[in-house]
Amino acid sequence: MENTPISKSHANFFSKLGIKVTLKVNFLVLIVAGIGTYILITQQISRYEDEILNKGQLQSLVGAKMIGTIIEETIDNGVLTVSDFFDTQYEKIGNFVPPKYHTRFDTYLDKAILDLQDEFLKDDCVVFAAAVDRNGYLPTHNSPFQQQYTGNPEKDKIGNQTKRVFNDPVGLKAARNTTPGLLQIYPTETGEMLWDISSPVQVKGRHWGGFRIGMSLAKIEKAKKELALTIFGIMASILLASFLLIFIIFNRSIASVRVLSDTANGLAKGQHLLNEVTVTEKNEIGELQQALECMRLSMVIALKQRKKSKSAHF
Repeated sequence: MENTPISKSHANFFSKLGIKVTLKVNFLVLIVAGIGTYILITQQISRYEDEILNKGQLQSLVGAKMIGTIIEETIDNGVLTVSDFFDTQYEKIGNFVPPKYHTRFDTYLDKAILDLQDEFLKDDCVVFAAAVDRNGYLPTHNSPFQQQYTGNPEKDKIGNQTKRVFNDPVGLKAARNTTPGLLQIYPTETGEMLWDISSPVQVKGRHWGGFRIGMSLAKIEKAKKELALTIFGIMASILLASFLLIFIIFNRSIASVRVLSDTANGLAKGQHLLNEVTVTEKNEIGELQQALECMRLSMVIALKQRKKSKSAHF
């Protein structure tokens, strides 16, 4: 069969059909992809939270073990005694607000553990990492919280927090916690909300205090949003590509139907009777082609018989 041009009305019809079917298919794909994207984002965010929590718990465990080891080695070397490290006779320093205190072990720990604690701050989510005794006394805070005094009480309250007693409910629970990786929500003095993760520090078989890791919830939330946007962007790109592919593939698929429709309309008008309809596919399209060819042959035979009848009549 020779390919015949498709009429404008037929082209418009199939164009509209293609768009209509494509939109319906893409709508269903959009629903499925949307549900799948939501589930994927939810799972990935949950997994990310678990990873951050596990990392924080591991950091608190490592910190607690290292602090305990340093204190025990100091005792073994005869630098300080067990009694020194369990000193709770806090001597008030100056007239600071909030108050600061001195103990028999804080000066030594300033030299022994400051750099160790500051190493944990290399993690962008970690705001602080510090050891406290059982009463919440923090002998050596991180470097960012040991700034020089400026004379501004509000600024100094945040900038220099070392040698203070943090016996608020969260701080005291962290200090007296005996469970590895205890998670609490900690509102700081600046109003920032943190994950407070603490593990117990053991010294010579006795509970000395805890090692606290403070992780910024704001930074964690920001990372979660970035993760969600990344996944959403990837899925949106895949979805857009699938929309285009569905449209292209569908319109190519109905190309044979367009030709058959034009052929059927031509045969109905008595046109293209001499053009053989070739069966090109082994599916429903092929069956239609075969049916149209049978129709064409029947019409040709009927036309010939009509011509013979007319000839015999004359």
